[in-house]
Amino acid sequence: MNTIGERLRNERERIGFNQSDFAEAGGVLKRAQIHYEKNERMPDAGYLSAIAAAGADVLYILTGSRSAPAAPAISREEAAFLDNYRHSPKDAQESMQTMCAALAQSSVHPQGVGRGCTADKSATATLKKSKAA
Repeated sequence: MNTIGERLRNERERIGFNQSDFAEAGGVLKRAQIHYEKNERMPDAGYLSAIAAAGADVLYILTGSRSAPAAPAISREEAAFLDNYRHSPKDAQESMQTMCAALAQSSVHPQGVGRGCTADKSATATLKKSKAA
């Protein structure tokens, strides 16, 4: 039977953290993280809340049942790109969508047309206009 410590370690690895970084995300020292994963101590609510904010499925850690189907973890580079997008002005976001649509439709993309990025109709229309010009 999986223990809370084993599930905590599995979840930490699933979202791509090492013990030091996950401990920091949870507001504890690495030694506490090690104790949690060895079932020598139980994490408190503050720690669980903090790691949930970092992407951990706390329901899974506590019960062994996923709260929702696990989405594929995104890389740190993808997370940084998404953060930059969210913090960009609207016109910059539209430019990023257009660029992404163009790259996804180009022959350079290894998986072919339409893979890896979707764009709304306005971005696709903008792309078509720029190709026609």
